[in-house]
Amino acid sequence: MLRDLAQGIVTPDMNNVLVLTERLKAELDQMLAEHRSILTALKRLSAAAREAGKIEYVDFAETLKLHAETEEDIAYPAAILVGEYIRLRTDSA
Repeated sequence: MLRDLAQGIVTPDMNNVLVLTERLKAELDQMLAEHRSILTALKRLSAAAREAGKIEYVDFAETLKLHAETEEDIAYPAAILVGEYIRLRTDSA
């Protein structure tokens, strides 16, 4: 859908995504709170793994941290914007 939207293609059937983007907006604060808890646990995992010399677990924790940051900074805002854009372009209120 994102490729189509980037090319200016908007169709009425794209309205189906609005349920999902509205749910994301409604649950975003809770999801971000869960991410904070996960990041706290990942910091502990990383510290313990570093102390134990388990670099692969340190790498795992850092990769998962980056994944969460990518969701928060890119994926979630982009999904919300897609919903808002579709709503505007299809006059769904």
